[in-house]
Amino acid sequence: MMNRIVSTLVVALACLLPVTALAGEINLFVAASMREVVNELSADFAVKNSGVTFKKNYGASGALAKQIENGAPADIFISANVEWMDYMKKKKLADDRSVATFAYNSLVFAGRPGVKAASLHDVTKLEKIAIGSPKSVPAGEYATEAFRKAGIDKQLEKKLVMAKDVRECLLYADRGEVDGAFVYKTDALQVAKSAKILFTVPQQYYPRVTYPMALTVTGGKKAEAAGFYRFLQSAEAKAVLAKHGFLVK
Repeated sequence: MMNRIVSTLVVALACLLPVTALAGEINLFVAASMREVVNELSADFAVKNSGVTFKKNYGASGALAKQIENGAPADIFISANVEWMDYMKKKKLADDRSVATFAYNSLVFAGRPGVKAASLHDVTKLEKIAIGSPKSVPAGEYATEAFRKAGIDKQLEKKLVMAKDVRECLLYADRGEVDGAFVYKTDALQVAKSAKILFTVPQQYYPRVTYPMALTVTGGKKAEAAGFYRFLQSAEAKAVLAKHGFLVK
């Protein structure tokens, strides 16, 4: 009888104690095209976990992976293609168990109104085309693969203007410094000022744009990073992705 009373008191006291809140800084390394989504999701998470702060680094997936490899503090990595996540796994920088698909996107050609281009072959008639540097920017890699499969890679060789990331590509198109740019659909819809989507690149010409995410090896040991990682997989996060034009299936 006494043991039962003691047990009941312990449970009651535990219920009265405050729940331990997540606290600490989370370092995010995220593909540039995910900026608006991750800004919104991190703000929502911070409201629910007032002790959590974020340090965000947006850029080309390859450049981000290299920074992490060189010792930059990172807890969560979101890439714009599978290859750079595989690189992180190979270098033992990502927690293999946490690798998951975050979202999908598609490749489009955007240019100012008046530019006449309705297909990949029409692009060969233009003078300057911006793409992200394929060595580090997945969007540029997707674009060059599309050129190759469409048989127009040789025709475009001397017309390409390389950008450090997909946002810079779009900026060139917005300013009219190029006739158009190969960018992600979400960027063209959300960020472009004067440039408009002229056509969507047919999916058969390039691999599906996939955004894998993972905790880094160090991030996997941090409760706040693991908490945000779980939040990124929630229905709430999927709704935010869809609102910004990303696909979640």
